[in-house]
Amino acid sequence: MDNLLGNYNEMAEKIADSCRYPYSYLAEKWGDISIWQRLARGKVADLLSYNPPRTPLNPKILKTFEYDGISVELVSWDQPFGPPTEAYFLKPLNRGTEQKTGTDHVEKLPAVAALHDHSGFKYYGKEKLTALPNEPEILREFKNGTYEGASWATRLAKRGYAVLVPDIFLWGSRKMQTEEIPAEFTAALKGKEKGSAQYINAYNAFSNDFENLIAKALFMAGTTWPGIMVYEDMRAIDYLLTRDDVDPDRIGCGGLSGGGEQTIYLTGMDSRIKCSVCVCFMTTFGQMLRHNIPSHTWMVHLPHLSNLMDLPDLISLSGGIPLMVQYREQDLLFTLEGQKQSHDKLCRIYNKMEKEDLYRGCFYAGGHQFDITMQDNAFNWFDRWLKKGN
Repeated sequence: MDNLLGNYNEMAEKIADSCRYPYSYLAEKWGDISIWQRLARGKVADLLSYNPPRTPLNPKILKTFEYDGISVELVSWDQPFGPPTEAYFLKPLNRGTEQKTGTDHVEKLPAVAALHDHSGFKYYGKEKLTALPNEPEILREFKNGTYEGASWATRLAKRGYAVLVPDIFLWGSRKMQTEEIPAEFTAALKGKEKGSAQYINAYNAFSNDFENLIAKALFMAGTTWPGIMVYEDMRAIDYLLTRDDVDPDRIGCGGLSGGGEQTIYLTGMDSRIKCSVCVCFMTTFGQMLRHNIPSHTWMVHLPHLSNLMDLPDLISLSGGIPLMVQYREQDLLFTLEGQKQSHDKLCRIYNKMEKEDLYRGCFYAGGHQFDITMQDNAFNWFDRWLKKGN
């Protein structure tokens, strides 16, 4: 794909090569981290261009149950547009509850926002990371290929965390209501039983094809897909802060692939995040432009961001919180060179901030996946920075 634009390829490459990333912390003018962070975040916020009307959160608990040694709550909160977001809130049994120690109090747990992947699988969101009774075979097959059969949010909760697994815009509870869309776009769904494997596969195919139209409409309306994504992820953190069983000073986030992209933005733009793990979503814009454009959806594209900064610069807008990035050497969505360039840049940024011990880049053999070994390494990272006494 090195000559994707044919006789106009040179135009794109010349424009890309002229970008000097003036809002990278590595640019010579930046010294004071807080000033750089405030100004750079403001520039990114302008590009995100999503400023919906103020809407009460209206948090609700829809259902509670126990499964696999975990307390599970199905919760929801409102969004300015579309159906409410639904999420699973997980925590170990008998943790984060009132303790009788002379003075009643609620144990406050470290919390992690577990951000689900894209994977071209939009019918489910939160379910992809959570162990649930009576999982359909199509979901088990997906977890086997992507997470080595594990439900990593549940695994993390068992280690003593409160874990919030929200649906994001266009997935799960936030997916498109196909009956409200012109029939010409949804013909492949007709006659299939909702919830069946045939329907789910047809829905995923429809929703992926429909991304072009969604992106065009959002840009025409004056907003961006990443803008909606960031807003909704921040609203998930708003929800965590309503919980009396969550420690507001010990909140992390992480996710694979599309969840890795969410991690980049949420880490960079929200100071309430104190530790993060970005899995299989880190490269440079130059490498993505030259080799990986066909591999990625419109969810990735924030117009003009590359005039300000590169992807590693975006996640570093945290100001240097503990960050682990996990790379896969045979990941077909990113070049190895782009991943190595990103790792080198993050090392230099954290060194300039004099926080070199707070960044760790880990390279693994294999393709696009968040396997058990990677999960365990990520959990150890959260343990190091979010658990008291470590």
